[in-house]
Amino acid sequence: MTQVEQFRADLAATRHPSDGGGRAEIVPMGGPGDSPVAVTAGRPGRWRVRYTVGAEGLAVGAGVYFMPEPFWGWSPPQDVEARAPGFTEVSTDAEGVTLETVTLSQMLLVNVRGRSMIRGETLTITYGAGERGAQSDLYAERGAHLWISVDGDGDGVRQVLADSPTIDVLPGPAERLLIHAPSVLRPGDKGRLTVALVDAVANPVPSAHATVSFSQVPASWGLDNAELGPKERGRTSIPFRATDSGVFRVRAEAELNGRVVEATSNPIWISSDAPRVYWGDVHGHSNYSDGTGLPEDYFRYAREIAGLDVVALTDHDHFGVRFLDQSPELWDDIQQQTLAFHEPYRFVTILGLEWTSWIHGHRHILYFADEGELITSVDPETETPRQLWEALRGKPALTFAHHSAGDPVPTNWTFAPDPELEPITEVMSVHGSSEAADSPSRVRGAVPGNFVRDVLDRGYRLGFIGSGDGHDGHPGLPHLSPTYGYRRTSQGERLGNGGLAGLQASELTREGVLRCMRERRVYATSGPRIILDTKLDGRPLGSTVLASTLKPRPALELAAIGTSPLETLDVVRSGEVVLRYDLQGALEVFTDIELEPLASSEYLYVRITQQDGGIAWSSPFYLD
Repeated sequence: MTQVEQFRADLAATRHPSDGGGRAEIVPMGGPGDSPVAVTAGRPGRWRVRYTVGAEGLAVGAGVYFMPEPFWGWSPPQDVEARAPGFTEVSTDAEGVTLETVTLSQMLLVNVRGRSMIRGETLTITYGAGERGAQSDLYAERGAHLWISVDGDGDGVRQVLADSPTIDVLPGPAERLLIHAPSVLRPGDKGRLTVALVDAVANPVPSAHATVSFSQVPASWGLDNAELGPKERGRTSIPFRATDSGVFRVRAEAELNGRVVEATSNPIWISSDAPRVYWGDVHGHSNYSDGTGLPEDYFRYAREIAGLDVVALTDHDHFGVRFLDQSPELWDDIQQQTLAFHEPYRFVTILGLEWTSWIHGHRHILYFADEGELITSVDPETETPRQLWEALRGKPALTFAHHSAGDPVPTNWTFAPDPELEPITEVMSVHGSSEAADSPSRVRGAVPGNFVRDVLDRGYRLGFIGSGDGHDGHPGLPHLSPTYGYRRTSQGERLGNGGLAGLQASELTREGVLRCMRERRVYATSGPRIILDTKLDGRPLGSTVLASTLKPRPALELAAIGTSPLETLDVVRSGEVVLRYDLQGALEVFTDIELEPLASSEYLYVRITQQDGGIAWSSPFYLD
C-alpha cells in the first residue's frame, strides 16, 4: 500500500468511541531530574507518563501507543535493551490486566491483555527508565509532545490524544554570536543590525549576557557597544545610518563564559543604484507538522534571531502526528500568527503550507493575503498539480516545487508549471540542490533527467529561489546546524545545506514580494547572504529578452559579494556550463563577461561557489 493509500485508508476508517479516549499526564517520579517539565536540548532525562482510561474503557487487545516527538533527536522508546537510551517500562494498577509491549519504529505499543480496562484505571509508561535515560530534542522548543494514541477496541485503528503531555526543551549555554544586516542600502538610509546570542546549534539563549562591541565600520554609523542580557532576551536590534558608499562587513566581539567570540555580518553594499535585496525563507516547519516549536516562536526567530525580511511557515497539509487538514484549530493559529507578525516595510510574513503529494511531489502554496484555504493533496479534488492551480486561480497566491530532482519524492514535471501561478522553483534547501547533475551539494536520490536544468531544456521558464525546509525552528539559519551538515574544520566553518531567497523587490510588502517573484527578480543561495546581481545588456535579473535586441556579443554584467572568499563562477547556457572562472578567494567580483551571440529559445544563468561551501544561483534570462 502506497503512502497515499495508507493516508486515505486512515481517513476512511471507522473509529470506535474509545479510540483516542482517556487522558495522559506527566507525573513526578521523586528522583532528581525525573519527570522534568523542562529539559536542556540534547540532554538525557527520565519521564513518567500516566494514562488514565476514558469513559468507553479499553477492550482486551486494545493498544496504547507512546511516541515522543519522532523528529530531531528524541530517543525512540524501546523495551529491548535496558542499557541503551530510550529504554521504556510499563505497568498498571488494574488487577487481572497484563501489558504486552512491542517496540515499533519511533514508538512503543502497549497491548492490553487478560481483561478489559474500565474508566479511571491507569497504566504508567516510564520513558528513559534505563541507566542512560532518554535524550531530548537537539533543538529548543516550547510544547514538545510525548504523544499518546489510543486504539480502544483493538482493531488497529488509533486516534491521537490532542492534549498529550508536553515538555519545554531549553537551549544550551551561549556559544555563538550572530550578526545580520541589510544587504543593500542607499547612502543616508537607516538600517538595523540584528544581534543575538545562541548555543552550539543556533538555539537562542534568552538568559545569556554579554557586552558586544563593533568594529570595521565608519564612525559616522554611530554604532555603540550593545548590552545583551535577560532583559533583552539575549538579542537586540540596533539602528544605524549608512553613510559612505562601498562594501562593509561589521565585525562584532563579545565575551561568553570567559572566552572571546567573534562574528562578522553579511556584506552591506551601500550604493545609489544597486538593486535592493531582501532575504526570505519561505519554506519551513513547526511542531504543527514535523518540525520544532510553535508557530509564534518560528516567526519570532525569523525576525529577532535570523534578521530575515520575509518569512513563511509551510507546515504539511497531511503529514506529521496531527494532520493540519484534520485540525482546523492549528490552521487557524497559523493564520493568526502570520497576521500578528506581519509588519509591512519592515517584516513581511506570508501565509503558507506544503501541499505534500507523495505521487506528484511536494509543492508550497504561498498566500499573499491574511487568509487562505487549506488545500490538501489527499483530497481527490486537489490531488494533482493542475487541480491545485485551478483551485488557486484568481487568488493572490503562487506555488513552487521542492526537492524536485530527488528524495524524498521527486517532482512530476509532466505537469508543466502554470505560468501565472508557478513562476519560480526552489533549487536549494536542507535536502540539497536540485539545480543540475553537476551542482555542488546535490540532492539525495537524484533522478537523472529530473533536475531543474533538465526542465528548462524542455522549455519551462522558472525563476530560482532557495529556502530552508528547516525543521529545527530556525528559519533563515538551518545551514548553521550539524543536522544539515554544518561543521567546524581546521580551515574554519564549513556551512551545511540550507536555503534563502534573494528578493529584488521594489518594496518590502506582500504585494512587492509577489510582484518580484512573478517577474523572476529573485535568486537562490544555500543559506549565506551572498549578494548576487546579473544583467544581460542592461536587462534585469530573470528577464525575458528578445534575442534580436541584443548586441552581437552581449555583455553579462555581474556583481557578486561573498560572505566568505569566493571560489568559482560558472556561466550556464542552455543546459551546459560554457564558462568557468577561478575567483581565487576574492570577496567581491564586479565584471562584464562578453558572450557569444545568443539565439531565441536559449537561457542563461550563473552559479557561484564559496570556499566555505556556500552557493548562489541567479535566476535565468530567457531568450525570445
